[in-house]
This record gives sequence, structure tokens and C-alpha cells, in this order.
Amino acid sequence: MPGRVLITYGTKNGSTAEIAHVVASVLRDEGLEAEVRPPSEVEDVAPYDAIVIGGALYMGRWHRDARRFTRQHRKDLRERPVWLFSSGPLDPSASERDIPPVASARRAQRRTDALGHVTFGGRLEAGAKGRMAKAILDEGRGGDFRDLNRIAEWATDVAHDIGKPESA
Repeated sequence: MPGRVLITYGTKNGSTAEIAHVVASVLRDEGLEAEVRPPSEVEDVAPYDAIVIGGALYMGRWHRDARRFTRQHRKDLRERPVWLFSSGPLDPSASERDIPPVASARRAQRRTDALGHVTFGGRLEAGAKGRMAKAILDEGRGGDFRDLNRIAEWATDVAHDIGKPESA
């Protein structure tokens, strides 16, 4: 059974990093060795049996660091199981229905042969960086829309998929 999993993420204000840590915690509870690192700290994916890549959504695009990671490691990512997640809708929509990946996440999915993608709600709270974030907060549209139960259920499914023996 593969056991070593990398969870990496692109984030601006920390919400996606927090989701990555929730995913790692669930994977550990399921008996896997899970390591959370930002893409800038990952030089090689070869030591990992599986990879989870998360990207925050900004203005309809997957976070630059997540996109860059999938381009840099494309060949090696195709040789192991990969799952993707996005975080960002600042409303309950991600908990109410499946939201398809944005174009840049779809490209990453094709580039890595990812086994799946899910979109989770995001979090934007006072003190967030960026002009756009400030404008959203000024309009009163901030808040925390992450559904931790849904994130944990998805991570459990990923852990079970990782633990399945490969078909002969």
C-alpha cells in the first residue's frame, strides 16, 4: 500500500493552506504518512507515493503557485496518483453542489492525469492581502465558507483510493 503523500497548495491568505492541513490530518488518521509543504519547498515529487495539490481561486484562476507546480513536475506527477482541489467561492455554493474546475485547474488536471478535482468554499476575513480582497471585504462579502466535514469526507475518499491495490 502506498503510504507517503504530499499535500501542496497555492494560497494568498492562508485558507487553502489550512484546507491542506485538514486533508493531511485525515490522511494520517487513515494510516498514511502525509506531509504538507508549499510548492516552493518541493524540489522533487519522486519520494511520494501520491500527491494532493490545492489551489486558491482568484478572479476565476487557480493560484499561480499550484499552476506552476503542475507544469514543473508534470512528468513525475503523471507517474503517481494525483488529486486536485480548489478553494474560493465566498458563498455556500461549494457545499450545495459540485462546482467544476476553472479552466486553469482543468489544464492542471489534464497535465497531471489527476484522478479527481473538487471545489471547496473559501475564507476571506479582515486583514486579507490584496486590493481585490479588500474590495470584497468592503462590500461585506467576506466570511468563512469552508465545509470542514465535506473536506474530511473527500480526504477520507482519497485515503481509501490510495490504499486500494492497483489493478493487475
